[in-house]
Amino acid sequence: MYRLQTLDWIIIACYLAGLMLLAAYLSRGQFNREDYYVGGRKLTRWPIAISIMATQCSTNSILGAPAFVAFAAGGGLVWLQYELAVPIAMVALMIIFMPLLRDLRLVTVYEYLERRFDLRTRLILSGVFMFVRAFATAVTVYSIAIVIDLITGLGFTWSVILLGLFTVLYDVLGGIKGVIYSDVVQMSILLLMLVFVAYMLADQGGGILQVWQTFPEARRTAVDFTHHGFGDGHSFAFWPMLLGGFFLYVSYYGCDQSQAQRVLSAHSVEEANQALFLNGLLRFPVVALYCFVGVGMGVYAANQADFLSTLPQNNGQANVNLAVPVYMIQQLPVGLVGLALVALFAAAMSSLDSVLNSLSASTMEDFVGRFKKTRWTDTAELFTSRVLTLFWGSVTLTLAFFVDDIAPTVLETINKIGSLINGPVLAVFTLGVLTRWCHSLAAIAGLLCGFLFNIYLWLGHPGISWLWWNLIGFAVAVLVAALVSAVCSPTAEEALSEPDDELLLWSLPRLRQLLSQTAWKFMSFILLGWFLVLLVVLMWLN
Repeated sequence: MYRLQTLDWIIIACYLAGLMLLAAYLSRGQFNREDYYVGGRKLTRWPIAISIMATQCSTNSILGAPAFVAFAAGGGLVWLQYELAVPIAMVALMIIFMPLLRDLRLVTVYEYLERRFDLRTRLILSGVFMFVRAFATAVTVYSIAIVIDLITGLGFTWSVILLGLFTVLYDVLGGIKGVIYSDVVQMSILLLMLVFVAYMLADQGGGILQVWQTFPEARRTAVDFTHHGFGDGHSFAFWPMLLGGFFLYVSYYGCDQSQAQRVLSAHSVEEANQALFLNGLLRFPVVALYCFVGVGMGVYAANQADFLSTLPQNNGQANVNLAVPVYMIQQLPVGLVGLALVALFAAAMSSLDSVLNSLSASTMEDFVGRFKKTRWTDTAELFTSRVLTLFWGSVTLTLAFFVDDIAPTVLETINKIGSLINGPVLAVFTLGVLTRWCHSLAAIAGLLCGFLFNIYLWLGHPGISWLWWNLIGFAVAVLVAALVSAVCSPTAEEALSEPDDELLLWSLPRLRQLLSQTAWKFMSFILLGWFLVLLVVLMWLN
């Protein structure tokens, strides 16, 4: 087992100290909960866009994507099909959700549901977010803790504490600004390390072309039009990844507080849309980079016959999620191993910090704050917000001990958890934004039935690709909501109060405002063109 040398520890200590100093500096500009949760609504497009990408480029991706590309059954470059949905999802968000939600000056997206439906709908959706996101975040903690244990020999428990202690502390101090600006730093470190590892793998494999030709042909297939994912044993076919991915990404970026909170922190609707636009353009190259690392890992493992035997065992089999960190331990010199661990820390922290802040925001705004009878002072609000961040940090770190073995790779685990509920959650917001007829009972019934139907598919029909759950859950939720709306009358209070025009996208004032703006049209055309370019590139790889 590798033991960190003094230089490695110095690099790690400098990184962690730098983060704490940044968080302490940013905390000086926080005076109330809006400063803490949405940065005073003064943030601009580039930091927001990089922060969004940093959360996506998490440890789950850095460990799971190369493992999926190189080793997972049914894996390979087909994962890149998933990214085709991102530009289209960004277009939908720029047109349908973000102009409306950002204009309302929300702190949590679930506040919209109370304005549009009622308090019950808001609390249920916020509670669902807390449960699902806390559990998914525990997977992130788990995946990085096993790497820390592997490199340092601290043991899993102390590795969780090491990761959690610094992440929670700088999150408690820095708030959303600390999250976003630290993500910019972390993303830079991570990309530099990924580029270096990709270069090493290409050099050891005889060059990029040689690595590509050596990689198994079946895993080089990037687009699979021949399967459909409905019981044919091929979860990662083109249509489930494109359509299921579209519903997943719209729900995740628009209706999940951990992502939407950063967009709500933007200085204006235009800045919010431009951040989404940048994410739609730049995310694919980042994902392609760590997928190429997977290609290089597959070739390296084939050329070094004993490499897989050096990986830690999980249920009697090599844990391929650890292939990249084990490679770095074996191949990188002293000092760069410390930097590699910093990069993995950065990947984990960029996901963990944003979730903790958003869980705190939802708890404070949707539950704690509204039920206090006396008026909050700004100081009390800020103190309570930080305590709630500390609380959720403790919860997610504890859950990390109970999340193993949900799926073959951590990348699939995260997406599988989200796919159970993403579609139904998106349905509730879509019905709120696009219809007048849907009322609270119908929306909640749709959410519950969509979620339960996805559970049924998971347990009773494992042959159906989990990617389809996002679309199926959405469709079931909408159909049930329509049926309940037709059969059951709204409450007396709902019947007397029609939704305000500001809460509906297709109201006449909103339509006039939307059509008068030209920037979103230009950005939408670029993103749709980018989608076509990426599709052609992936088909060419076949």
